[in-house]
Amino acid sequence: MKKYVLGLGALVVPSLIGAFMVSGCSEANAQDGLLPDGADICGDCGTIAKGDVGISGDVRLDGFFKALSNIRQSTVAIQADFDGNIRALAAVYNVNIAADATINASVIGQLKAAISADIDANVDGSLQVVYQPPRCQASLDVAVEAQAKCEAKADCQVNANPGQLSVSCEGTCSGSCDAECTGEFSCEVEAPSVACEGRCEGTCQLTAAAACNGTCRGECNGECSARDGNGNCAGKCDGTCEGSCELAAAAECSGSCTGKCLVNQGSASCNAEASCRGSCSGKCSGGCEGNFEPPSVSAECEASAKCQASAKAEANASLECTPPQLNVEYSFRANAQANARAEFTARLGELRARGLAIVQGAAKYEALLDGKVEGRVVFDPAPLAELGAQMNGLANANAIAEFEIPAGKLPCVVPAFREAISIVGSLGTQTRTTLQAQAEFVSAFKGGFGS
Repeated sequence: MKKYVLGLGALVVPSLIGAFMVSGCSEANAQDGLLPDGADICGDCGTIAKGDVGISGDVRLDGFFKALSNIRQSTVAIQADFDGNIRALAAVYNVNIAADATINASVIGQLKAAISADIDANVDGSLQVVYQPPRCQASLDVAVEAQAKCEAKADCQVNANPGQLSVSCEGTCSGSCDAECTGEFSCEVEAPSVACEGRCEGTCQLTAAAACNGTCRGECNGECSARDGNGNCAGKCDGTCEGSCELAAAAECSGSCTGKCLVNQGSASCNAEASCRGSCSGKCSGGCEGNFEPPSVSAECEASAKCQASAKAEANASLECTPPQLNVEYSFRANAQANARAEFTARLGELRARGLAIVQGAAKYEALLDGKVEGRVVFDPAPLAELGAQMNGLANANAIAEFEIPAGKLPCVVPAFREAISIVGSLGTQTRTTLQAQAEFVSAFKGGFGS
């Protein structure tokens, strides 16, 4: 990362300043003797950090600045939420964290120890955790809209409705697929209640007693790990369940499925009755986990290829991650008192709610910065790395000359690139501590805190 930042800086400073013969907006130019006092060429340039658009006046170049701004704002928000959630959990488990302390792997270690001790003191055996990680996809809608805006700015005849266009996705498509969607149980049907021919992801209303991989609510013909106030099972059933089963993971449902039903192509049409959650052999709309290329929205547009890089950068910077799925089952120690059980259940509820939020945020944080979700490569290259490489290629006078930057906006470009250098550098170094702390927490969380 350091090598990249130095390279970008070396290109930006001599090349762009030499090309524009200015180094900033009116105030800076006046101080440098480049403009008379009071002159105002570009007005308020705006900043990447504040999310200002139109810094350069060219839709393609501003698309890159906007993408970097989105990544920065997302990481700042996720880091703040992570800090807040960890401190809230520390208060629940009586772990003292100084107000000015950085939330790092060491702090997570202290919290893990307190949570593990609480589980050991109240639970007979260990927590049984069934976990499904978040899924992260780039927004194809953002890509198409950015492509359309760029082509329109280039005076191309935009004769297609951006909302009706789809994209070739080289990874996993999450949305409509106009051709074959492949992968086991890769077609997703969602309805209030359906008879599911494949696997149910949600709650199965059982028509007869059956095994339940999740939380049984009703009668358990066997041992039940927890019961509600009416004596009905509300936990893991080691026999057969009569009633409903809140599935911990997608599974067969011998009844009515409320939530999502996953089937294979053939049981339902992925482009009509269902959405795709697999590899699409045609065009995909919705989200893409992997590489893609924004389509042209014009019948003929010379600027189409030039628009794709910034449109893709905006889409990758706007990626979203689904919440993880987590089901936790346990049995109290035989000597646990009623008030102790209630207090433990409340703490565990807080841990679950805040933990799920942390995991979802951590998935997006890692996807943006490293292109991974819990260590699995999803985007290659990572959105930040790809954006950095693209901007590195733009940071010279010859490349900038290809953009249509209004004369009054030229002085805004150099400070914008300088700010970009600073942002990319900080994202490459200051985020490592948070990434490590998040990974430490996520690993413990989905593993039941080593209980």
